[in-house]
Amino acid sequence: MDGVNEVGEVMVSRLQIEEETPPDHKCLALCDSLHTSIHDKENSPMMRAVLCSQVCKVYRFQTEDQRWLLVREQMSETPLSFSLPKQLLSLLIRSHTSRVQEVMELGDLSPHLDRLRYDVICHCNHLIGCYQETLADLDNISASSSFKSSCSKSDRQLQFVPTNLHAQRMEVTEPDSTGGVWYEVITFGAPADHHQGFKHGGLKKLLSKHTHLRDRSVASYSQEESSRARELLADVAQLQPLIFGLAEELLSVSLEQNNARLQPVLHSLTQQTKQFVHALKDELVKSALIASHDHSNLCENSTANQEGALTPGQQDAWQQEADYDEEEWDRAWANVGMSLNCIIAMGDRLLGKEEVTSSENQESDHSQNTASWQEQLLPLVVTLRDCVREAELKARVAMTFVMMQAAAAMTVSEGTTNIAQRRHAAFSQALSALVCGFVLRLFSALQDQDFLQQLISAGLLVQFEALLSTYGEEVGMLEDMEVCVSDLSRVTFTIIEAKSEEPEDLLPTLRGEWVSLVVEVPLPPETFRSLPQEVTDGRLIRVHPVLFNIGINQQQSLAERFGDSSLQQRVNRQSCARLREYRNALSDPLPVTAGVQSLSDLLSSLERCVETRKRKNVEVLWIAAAVCRAVRGVRLTSCKSAKDRTAMSVTLEQCVLLRERHTLCNTHFSTALHCMRRSRVFWGQTLGCVPPSDPGAQACTAPKPPRRHLYPVAFLLVSSHLLVLWLIFSLVLMLDKYQ
Repeated sequence: MDGVNEVGEVMVSRLQIEEETPPDHKCLALCDSLHTSIHDKENSPMMRAVLCSQVCKVYRFQTEDQRWLLVREQMSETPLSFSLPKQLLSLLIRSHTSRVQEVMELGDLSPHLDRLRYDVICHCNHLIGCYQETLADLDNISASSSFKSSCSKSDRQLQFVPTNLHAQRMEVTEPDSTGGVWYEVITFGAPADHHQGFKHGGLKKLLSKHTHLRDRSVASYSQEESSRARELLADVAQLQPLIFGLAEELLSVSLEQNNARLQPVLHSLTQQTKQFVHALKDELVKSALIASHDHSNLCENSTANQEGALTPGQQDAWQQEADYDEEEWDRAWANVGMSLNCIIAMGDRLLGKEEVTSSENQESDHSQNTASWQEQLLPLVVTLRDCVREAELKARVAMTFVMMQAAAAMTVSEGTTNIAQRRHAAFSQALSALVCGFVLRLFSALQDQDFLQQLISAGLLVQFEALLSTYGEEVGMLEDMEVCVSDLSRVTFTIIEAKSEEPEDLLPTLRGEWVSLVVEVPLPPETFRSLPQEVTDGRLIRVHPVLFNIGINQQQSLAERFGDSSLQQRVNRQSCARLREYRNALSDPLPVTAGVQSLSDLLSSLERCVETRKRKNVEVLWIAAAVCRAVRGVRLTSCKSAKDRTAMSVTLEQCVLLRERHTLCNTHFSTALHCMRRSRVFWGQTLGCVPPSDPGAQACTAPKPPRRHLYPVAFLLVSSHLLVLWLIFSLVLMLDKYQ
C-alpha cells in the first residue's frame, strides 16, 4: 500500500505464530532488528510479571513531510485476570468470617438484636460458602490459563474474572528519534455479572429497590464507629477488674494502718479509675445509649401495635417511659468520679494530710481514728464498685448496640446475597483492569518526577469508556458498571519494595477490607530506591474513577428514537462533574502538548458536548479520552464483550493519535485504519476474543449483529394476522348459526 508498509509481525510468550513474509529485503532487515529490540524491552522483570501471551505487529506509516513513522502495536494478556480476583475472594472470606466471629462474641442480646445477629450470620455464611467454592474453582483453572474468553462470560466459576482483558499498547517512533512514545489502553468486557443475568436490571436498579425495602429499624453506624466501640469496650473490660482488684487491695492494706503501703495503692486506684471515667465520657457512648433506648422502645411498641395490645392511654404511658433522660448517662460516669473523690478524701484524712482547724473536727477525727481504717474505707469502696459496675453495664450495652448495628448495616448495605455477589463480582472485574492499567502507567513513567508528584498530591484519574446501548440487557450491564466504577473510589495504591525480581514477587497484592482496599504495587529494589521520598514512604495514592458511555450500535438507535437514554445522560453528567473536581485538585498547571487544547478548554468542550442533544454523540468519548491523556490518567475501553465495538474504537483512537500528534498523512489515514483493523481481526481469531469472520468478507468489517430489534415487529405482524383470522372464523360461525 502507498504510504503504509506492514513491516512484520512478532509473537512472544506462549503464542507462537509464523511471521508474515516482509514485502522486500529492506523490511526483512528492519523486522529482524526490531525483533531483538522488542525482546530486550519487554523482557524486563516488571513486564514479565504483569504481561503474558503478547502479540506484536509493526508498521511504517508515511507522515505529511514524506518521512516514515515506525509504529508497533502490542496486545497482551495478563495474569492479573486471575491473581487479583483470587486475592479479593480470600479477603472477602476473611472479612465475612471476622464479622460472624464479632457478632457471636457479643454475648446475650435483646430479642430484636438477636434476630439481627441471626440474619447477619446467615448472610455471611452463605457468601463464605459460595466464595470458597469459587476460589477453589479459580485455583484449578488458573493453573493452566490466565484468560477468560467472551464465550465464558456467563460461567459461574469465572464470575469474578474480567472478560477478554487485554493491554493494548502502541509505540510510535518518529524519524531520527532515539526512543518511542507509548500509548496504552486497557480493553475488557463490561464489568457485569453475566452469570446472574439482567432480567431484573443491574446493580443500580436492584440497590435502589433494596434501599426502599430494607429494614428501617437498622441504625446507621459506620465501620469507624464500630471499631471505636470495640476499642472502648475492650478498654472498659480491661479497666473494671483492675479497679476492683485495687479496691480490694486498698481494703487489705488499710488493716495494717501503714501510710507507706496505703499511699501507692491509693494512687494506682486513682489513676485507673480516671482512665475508666475518661473512656466513658466518649460522646459515642451517650448517643448510642439514647439510640439503643429509643430503638428498644420502638420495637416493643411496633410489636404491641401489631398484636393490638396497646390502648391510646397505654400508648401515652409508653411514650412517657420512652422519653430517655439524656443526663442519666452523665450522672452514671459522674458518680464514679464522685465515689473516687470520697475515697481520696478519706485516704488523705487517714494519712494525716488534712489540716484540723476546729475542735469539732478534732473530736470527729478522734472518733474516726478509734475505728479501723478498713471500716472507714469499706462503704466508700462498695459505693465505688457499684458505680463502676453500673457504668460498665451501660457502656457495654451501648457499645454492643453500635457493633451489632454496624454489622447489620454493613450486611444490609450489601443487599441480598445475590446483590452482594453481583456487586463483588463486577467490582472484581473492574479492579483487575484498573490495577493492570495503573501498573503499566507507572512502569512507563518511573522517570517522570512530575507525574509521581501528581499521584501523591491529586491521585490517579481513571477513565472508563463504555460503548453499551441503553436498550435491552445492556442497560443492566451499564447499571452494573456504573456501581462498580463508583466503588473503585474506595481503592488506593501504594508502592512497595519487592523482595526479589522474580515474577511472583512483582505481582500486585491486596490488603485491607472491602470498604477500604489498598493495592500494593511492588517494584524491584533498585527501581524502588530511585523514587522520590514521598513515594517510598508508603503514601497512599487515591483513585478518581469516571465513566463515559455512548451507545453506538443499532440497538442504541432504537433506544434514542423510542426508548430511554436518561441513564447514559446521568452517567456522563456525573463524570463531567468529577473531572472538574479532579482538575481543581491539581496543584500545578499541566504542560500543554503541541496541537492539543488546554485542559480547561477540553473540559469546557466536554461539558457542552454532554449537554448537546445529539444521537450517538461519540465526540463525548473523544474529548473525554483527550482529557484523560492530558492529565496522564489510565484509559479503559469496554463494550459487551470487548470484541467488535471495542476493536473499532481502539484502532480509530490510535490512528487519530498518529494524525494529531505524529503528523500521519491525511491521505493515508483510512488506509492505516484499515490495515490496523485487519490485523485486529486476525489477532482476535488467534486469541479467541473475536469469532472468525467469513473468509470472503473484508477483513476490517466487523460481523453484523443479529437483528433482534426486528423481533417485536415480527411478533406484532404475526399477532395481527392471527387476530384477523380469528375474527373471520367467528363471523363465519355466527352466520352459520343464524342460517
